[in-house]
Parts: sequence; C-alpha cells; structure tokens
Amino acid sequence: MTSNHILIYAGFFIVTLLISFLLNGLLLRFAQSLGIRNASEVMRWSAQQKPALGGIAFFLVFLLSIACYSIFFPYRFMPLDKQLLGMIAAVTLAFLMGLADDSYNTRPILKFAVQVLCGIVLILTDLHIKFFSVQELNYAFTMLWVVGMMNSINMLDNMDAIASTVSIFVLMTSLMIIVIHQDYFNQDVLVILGITGALVGFLFYNLHPSKIYMGDTGSQFLGIVLAILGIKYMWNSSDIHGQFISSKQFIIVALAFILPLTDTTTVVINRLLKRKSPFIGGRDHTTHHLSYLGLSDSQVALAFCGISVVSMLLVLVIQTGNQNWGWKHIIIFALYFLMVFGTLYAVTRLTRPPKNDEKSNN
Repeated sequence: MTSNHILIYAGFFIVTLLISFLLNGLLLRFAQSLGIRNASEVMRWSAQQKPALGGIAFFLVFLLSIACYSIFFPYRFMPLDKQLLGMIAAVTLAFLMGLADDSYNTRPILKFAVQVLCGIVLILTDLHIKFFSVQELNYAFTMLWVVGMMNSINMLDNMDAIASTVSIFVLMTSLMIIVIHQDYFNQDVLVILGITGALVGFLFYNLHPSKIYMGDTGSQFLGIVLAILGIKYMWNSSDIHGQFISSKQFIIVALAFILPLTDTTTVVINRLLKRKSPFIGGRDHTTHHLSYLGLSDSQVALAFCGISVVSMLLVLVIQTGNQNWGWKHIIIFALYFLMVFGTLYAVTRLTRPPKNDEKSNN
C-alpha cells in the first residue's frame, strides 16, 4: 500500500467524521422530536428525554462508503457481488426497522421478525458462519449470532457513549485483522473507516452529558454491521499463517465482542433468576451497576474503553502469534474472558440501585 492510498483512507475518515458531526448538529437543531417517546413507553438512564438521531448519519456514511470505493479505486472496482448485495440489503432492513421503531414505537415481535429476516438475507447471499461441518448448524448459528448481536448492541446502548465506544473498538479489531492479512484494498476497509468516522463525529454529542442518542436506528444498524464483520473476519477467517483453528476463532470472537456478550449474558441471567422477562428494559446492566458502585458515567465509559483496548491487543497477539496453538493458549485467553465476565457479573450481584433513584433505562 502506497502513501497515496494511506492519504485516501485518512482523508475519507476525516471527511466522514465531519459529515457526521455536521449532520448530527443540523438534525439536533431542526428535528428535536424524532426518537423522543412517551416516558411510559421507554425509559432511559438519563431522566431527560433527548432525540435519537445518530443512526441516520451512520447509514448515510455507510452508503457513501460503498459508493466511493469505485471512485477511489476504479482499477480495482468489481461489480456488486452476492455477499456485498446481502450486506447492503441486511443493513438497510436493520436501519429502516430501527427508524420505524424510533418514530412509531413498533411492536417487539416486528423488530424480532426483521432481525430474523436480516439473518435469512445473509444466509441466502452466502454471508453466513462457516464454522461447523453440518451446514444446517451453520445456518442456525448464523441466525442466533445476528439476532443476538442486534439485540446486544441495542441493550448496550443504555448510557452515554457506551455503545458508540464499544462499537468503535470492534470495528478497529476487524480493521486490524484485515491489515494483518494485508488485504489493504478490501472494500470493507472503506466501510469500517467510514462508520468509525461517523461514530467519532457522533460521540461529540453523545459523550456525557449527551445531547443526542443513537436510538434503535443506530443500534440496529451497528448490530447488523458488527455481526457481519464478525462473520467475515472472526468466525470465518484464518490466522496470519493461513490456519483455521476452531478454538482460536472462537476465542477471537469472544474477546472482540467481550462487552456485548458479557453485558447481555449478565442481564439475561439476573432477570431469569428474578423470574423477569429478559426482553423488558431495566436499570440492571453492567454499566448501571458500575455507576451504583460509585463510578461516574464518564468513568464507566473509560472503564469499558480500557477493557476494549486490552481485548483488541489480545486479538492482535492471537492473530500474529506462532503456529503452535494449544490448550495453554486456550486456557490463558479464556481466563481473561472469565475474569472480565466474572468481575462485571459480581458487581451486578453486590450492588443495588439507590432506594430513591427512580431512573430507569433500556
């Protein structure tokens, strides 16, 4: 990759960051009511109701990223292939569903149906997990992965800057894996840089105290994008030596998505123990319990950033390490995952919300 290509990527990142910053600023000024629901319909961590507009910029930048590839690299441009079409279709479905939910508060069953449809689209376009020898198991696991990730990111969007920063690090982990494999002109590089730029521009308004939320428009979009990147560069990708080792890929996925997996699993376990539905919102996420522990909203976001940085570096170690992958490696990296999960889960069991705190969240 030449210096000109580096300048193209860097310039595109800066442009998308500015587009997101300016577009969110305009929407925040002229569309104050979009995404604000009745308090009886949905409650957030913040007692103040704010517009949910961030996902609009994400989607527009995604489309721009797809369109600009043929402009920046005309000599490498190829007609839209089946997998790219599947990605565009699934992402568009997720975005429209999120937009409808933010605008009209649609029924949960409709959201679930669209999530399933996104999974079906990916399977039909051969953009599915190829981890097991039995194809039907791959299809079933793909559906579980897509629906689970779309709901995980939605659930993680429960405090200022959390879903945004966690998503940025998952995107950067995917980009790191692409670079390690020296696939510099992969079209997904532009997509990842564009969405990361959009998230950074959005963070200006989403850092505590936030002025804007990403809403379901943003969380559903990010959920499907991260699910797709996870399939392509973690579940289905070999290491730098060309080896595909199932246990290694499983560990990479667990580390890259450690916070969405930990938060969702913790919430589901705790709600089931209390005989409550896992699908009803509450102020019982790992982020909230860190707040009950005494951390400020900004400190919670920094803690999640720290975990994400360490996890990304561990993925780098796994990807570039020697070929002698064995049980000792599995145990070491699994212990790190269990340490993070166990610590955050323990916090949720040891802390309680203030008695007079009536704040609630998704």
